[in-house]
Amino acid sequence: MGMPEDVKIIDLMLSVPGYDNSSWYDFMKPLLMDEQSKKLFKMPAQYMFKDIPQAGDRDDYVAYTVGLMDQFNIEIAMTGLDDDNEVAKEALERFPNRFIASYEANPNNGMDEVRKIKRLHKEYGIKAVTAFPSGLCPQVPLNDKKWYPIYAACVELDIPICPCVGVPGPRLPMEPQKVEHLDEVCWFFPELKVVMRHGAEPWTDLAWKLMLKYPNLYYMTSAFAPKHYPKNIIDYANTRGADKIMYAGYFPMGLSLDRIFKDMPNVPFKEEVWPKFLRENAKKVFKLDVD
Repeated sequence: MGMPEDVKIIDLMLSVPGYDNSSWYDFMKPLLMDEQSKKLFKMPAQYMFKDIPQAGDRDDYVAYTVGLMDQFNIEIAMTGLDDDNEVAKEALERFPNRFIASYEANPNNGMDEVRKIKRLHKEYGIKAVTAFPSGLCPQVPLNDKKWYPIYAACVELDIPICPCVGVPGPRLPMEPQKVEHLDEVCWFFPELKVVMRHGAEPWTDLAWKLMLKYPNLYYMTSAFAPKHYPKNIIDYANTRGADKIMYAGYFPMGLSLDRIFKDMPNVPFKEEVWPKFLRENAKKVFKLDVD
């Protein structure tokens, strides 16, 4: 049957262009050691992506993004939010039925970060906290005690934590993002919903094995073009993991929606897996009030 055309998609990683792109990666600059990453790349994993999307100069980036979402049947997109991201706040205000927010946490800030998460949840209704352990300065592995107050806050607010796992695209040490760290996290926080981001490669066998072990562990496909989805993750979705795998893109950071959905119909998901992958799993895990 292939990818259904009548399923309204939930994209768990999509941003509105227009935010100062040069500041997106400032937080990791002190960790970058090679000259190419520091001086030539527009984004620190540029060597991995061809034809990074360029939105150009536009009067209304929010309307432009909603138009693209309509074109590709994306009903809802989760976008990163912070106090200085006026474009994301504008998107949430103008199109509250099309955008939900997440916040990327820094556990090095201690309890101030916990208070900020709770404030953003109250003010903007954030649906998730995200994590980039290798990009933090200093780095913080996923099972480090610095994360525990943030994990506890997510449990209290009943929202998922979405950490990057696997070898990071930017040229940064990978230790903080080893999938094995999640064994301890999921064991100690059985009420915490954990949704892995950014592939988990090369430890995808361990990723699906841990998802089989822990009912609170999930996986999204962010930052991967569909033709590069790991085969063992697809196999897991088609067998015992149909409720565990969900769609996330990477626009405009590295992939265009045209590129993603040109590839998508070729992904060999079973017919019954597609609606769960494109919509139903995200709706359930992120507690979205949509039909």
